[in-house]
Amino acid sequence: MAGNAFVARPHPLAKLRAALRRSPVVALLGPRQSGKTTTARLILPADSPNYFDLEDPQGLARLEQPMTALAELRGTVVIDEIQRRPELFPVLRVLADRHPRQARFLVLGSASPDLLRQSSESLAGRMETLTIGGFRLDELGENALMKHWRRGGFPVAYLARTETNSLHWREQFVRTLLERDLPQLGVRIPSTALLRFWTMLAHYHGNIWNAAEPARSLGISQPTVRQYLDLLTDVFMLRQLQPWHENLLKRQVKAPKIYVRDTGLLHQLLGIRTERDLMTHPKLGSSWEGYAVEEVIKLTEPDHAYYWATHAGAELDLLLFKNGRRYGVEIKREDAPRLTPSMRIALEDLKLDHLSVLYPGERSYTLGPRVSVIPLRVVGKGGPRAIPRILVGGIR
Repeated sequence: MAGNAFVARPHPLAKLRAALRRSPVVALLGPRQSGKTTTARLILPADSPNYFDLEDPQGLARLEQPMTALAELRGTVVIDEIQRRPELFPVLRVLADRHPRQARFLVLGSASPDLLRQSSESLAGRMETLTIGGFRLDELGENALMKHWRRGGFPVAYLARTETNSLHWREQFVRTLLERDLPQLGVRIPSTALLRFWTMLAHYHGNIWNAAEPARSLGISQPTVRQYLDLLTDVFMLRQLQPWHENLLKRQVKAPKIYVRDTGLLHQLLGIRTERDLMTHPKLGSSWEGYAVEEVIKLTEPDHAYYWATHAGAELDLLLFKNGRRYGVEIKREDAPRLTPSMRIALEDLKLDHLSVLYPGERSYTLGPRVSVIPLRVVGKGGPRAIPRILVGGIR
């Protein structure tokens, strides 16, 4: 489906190599089909005796007696789809504690740290966790923005030869996640109920969460709705962007904003099949906002990320904390953004070091002290070198 295209991903590979130098066990987690295995095989080829793929019956058979299979190995050892054998974590603890250390272990999983927490408690202080998602815009280049936004970042969906092939893959991804992957993680919620809920969330994309309406529509309790929400968050399908609130003399919103993390899946759930469908859809602005939120967070890797809103109407799409500074990001899908009262309030009340307004245009310009308007495509220019422009303007 995807042809022979290959997209280099130097940033996650460099982070993974650095983590393996530091830690005896490294967990690389992310959604299924997001590139975990491809990245790991740049560290260790799949035909190495140190590579165990637990989706392969041979890989499972080789680990029937895990201590015997792993104890004599040297160098880097890769165990792919670790969530299939959570009983391996205590074995890895014993092996990680050996002195001198004979091997380092890279485990790959399609579940989030929360879903693996109980299994990996014995590796506390020994395991470093990294996450990987689909392609980032800075890996594809600025000219890929429209295609990346429309199809999303999953490699097979993005690289598919045709729109039809991309759509078909995304349909199958949703079905497989709900019908196979989640049950393998011990989830006992009917796939049809989760699909209805996920589709409903696609229509809430970019909105502040309120459990009452989904619970009423689905005929279930609000705690059950919360369970569904957290589950889809744990498997990297949703982002719950938490609100920032501090001791201001304003009533502030204290519920999270909900985003479908991959816009290709968002568009699939909304029935958006073509670029024309997207440009005429009522969720166009919300889709653009969610896409920008994900790309900025992935590029800048902030220490913390929030949104901010008051009941009086002031709001900020992203509040990023990085290296002891506060940066604001406002996302506008318009031709020439202007300085608004809401932006002024955010600058003053949140004591922002800088506010960047991202938009779909081509030209960067300033709106005043500490406020810059920047094209979103800057995210795709020069990788990490774009970070100063996103956070502090860097107008040339």
